[in-house]
Amino acid sequence: MYCFAEEDNEELAAAASQCETQQTTAIVHVDVHQPPARHLPVNPALATIVHVDVHQPPARQPPVHQPPVHQPPARQPPAHQPPALQPPVHQPPALQPPAHQPPAELPSHWKDQLPPSQQEWIRHTLFKANPRTGKPELVPQLKLWWHPPQPPLIHTQPPASPNLFFTRPLFLWMPHKMWLYPVVCVRPACGKHRLTAAGVYRTVRRVLDVDGWYDLATEYLECKRCSKKYPAWSEDILGQLDLGHRSQFPALLTYRYSCDNRVLRMMRERTMGNSVAQLYKKLQEQHSEAWMQRVLQYLTACEPFARICVVRPVFAEPPPMPALPKPKWLLAVYARDVLGRLDEVKAKITSTFGSVLKMDSTKKITKKLAGAAAGTAAWCTNVGNEHGQVLVAVLTASEGHALDLMADGLMRRYREAGEAPPQLMYVDRDCCSPYGPCRVNAMFAEWDGLQVRLDIWHFMRRIAAGVTTEAHPLYGTFLARLSTCIFEWDADDVAALRRAKEGELAAKRIGHISEEAVKSRISRRELALHCRRRTRGVAETTRLIAALISVFDSERGKDTLGVPLLDHERIQQIWKEQEKHVSCIQDPEDFSLYTKTGTLKKGGVELSCYRCAHGSTSLESFHLHLNRFIPGTSASDAHFQAYLLEGLMRWNDDRMEDALQGASSIRCFGSALKEAVDQLSQTVLGRSWDDRYRTPGAYTGKKLALIQHQKE
Repeated sequence: MYCFAEEDNEELAAAASQCETQQTTAIVHVDVHQPPARHLPVNPALATIVHVDVHQPPARQPPVHQPPVHQPPARQPPAHQPPALQPPVHQPPALQPPAHQPPAELPSHWKDQLPPSQQEWIRHTLFKANPRTGKPELVPQLKLWWHPPQPPLIHTQPPASPNLFFTRPLFLWMPHKMWLYPVVCVRPACGKHRLTAAGVYRTVRRVLDVDGWYDLATEYLECKRCSKKYPAWSEDILGQLDLGHRSQFPALLTYRYSCDNRVLRMMRERTMGNSVAQLYKKLQEQHSEAWMQRVLQYLTACEPFARICVVRPVFAEPPPMPALPKPKWLLAVYARDVLGRLDEVKAKITSTFGSVLKMDSTKKITKKLAGAAAGTAAWCTNVGNEHGQVLVAVLTASEGHALDLMADGLMRRYREAGEAPPQLMYVDRDCCSPYGPCRVNAMFAEWDGLQVRLDIWHFMRRIAAGVTTEAHPLYGTFLARLSTCIFEWDADDVAALRRAKEGELAAKRIGHISEEAVKSRISRRELALHCRRRTRGVAETTRLIAALISVFDSERGKDTLGVPLLDHERIQQIWKEQEKHVSCIQDPEDFSLYTKTGTLKKGGVELSCYRCAHGSTSLESFHLHLNRFIPGTSASDAHFQAYLLEGLMRWNDDRMEDALQGASSIRCFGSALKEAVDQLSQTVLGRSWDDRYRTPGAYTGKKLALIQHQKE
């Protein structure tokens, strides 16, 4: 092949213009390394090849007058210059029609596990045939989620099969092939030998999702040293991944089925009505509606052809909806989920401390213990702090000496963490002793400065045991007066709240504002939020309670039918026994029980908001929720402990969110996920993701939720 000489630019331009008018293909070749040379003329019938030097590009000239049909012959090179042959010009190879590729086939073991609706689209999307061997192999560009093709919007012919309407996604988990993530053999004898790819794993798992199912496939990894093979979804492999890659695995695997993490999250919140039976009904409704929509789309596509055809075509029946696992399986999956995070849950609970502790016991939850542990526990004792969080929960056969092990573990937790010992503890019993230190002080002997106080609500309940009936019309009045005998409101806080209410009433312009009008507008909730209160002292409290009992134990304590509120003999005996505990309910003099949480402006007055650490009322509220942590009516000891720890962890996180100012809108209970996000945020963004987040300590091995005492 030849090119024109460089000095023949004029004729060259004319020839190029002529070729363009005749619609002849022109190929421009740019050579940046070798200058052009003079060449012999070429046949004009051939495609014209223009060789251009990048240092002197030929200027395109306007076309000159040419004969209408014949192309003028190219100018011959001068005689005094012999023609030089141009080296062959590299031309891009002409596009050849693709060679016939044999259709890709699914691996033989996949054909036996995938339904027909899945085989066709996975075969064409995920696999290709090896041109030499014809065996199926994965396409080069892999991704995690593979979605099936959608049915056409307009059907020009009847659907040959309903399979296209009932396909489901596929999740492909191949951390070694996709990310080249280094994983090693877990056998000690192999010395952490690197695993190599060994093809596609033969099993395809079916995963339960919120409104349907999807398939899960993975790769096979092999240790060349010991010949052991691992599927990439095994815990041996998942445990070696960092959390950024590990969190992309979407499911928890069981023997037969698998469960998506979104379904698991729906079971973690243990509230009223959130049982596995209720979740099963919700999943059944979601799956049924999604399946009916697919059936509707298929029948809608078939309906026009059934209506217009003279001979009615025969359409295939839609496949049946896959059955859902039973509620018992959902409960087992939830238990495996909790047990898989047990160390993380325990670490969060054992990282909880406080300066004001409350200890209380309940019997309700112990009735749910079943199996070998049934009847081995009678009490569930809990220790909380001033924020309402629970530090420890143990099940014992009795109170008293059975709690010594719990006390030892709690003191060791404070000692190993370097936390200051608590200064105050509220209890419902064993608050004092006439023979020396009380039982609680003896249990927590390491905490020398611990002050033990009797919970005031329990003290009032002891006094109220002297009434004839709680349905008496004076019962509420008696308890309200009894509370007044024990507490007094801070005068400055009450005066500020009154001024705020007066300002609100003045803004409404309702005229004269009386003292009674202001008092009636102050609610009990506002008093508890903006006003502090304290105990009156031993002498004053004793005098007022004795006077109150004297009044209601007389004629003034009877209703209109003459029924007395108090049983005379019983109330006198109760007061004689409880009078010695008046000193146990007094506030400590050198310790503040109120924490300022913020301010609120009402009626032009800036009011402070307080949180009180008085008594063990927060634990009484916790006991109402404690029974809901255990789903159903019974649980074995292992499942009982798992459910209880999960409930405690979530309860503590909720209480901390309530205690902190400016609570975040992100609701996440996974400490490992929070820790990973916080560390990466400091590395990438140079700041902490959440300034309120604190890394939980390591689990110390302390027993938290179950101390069994076998029946004699």
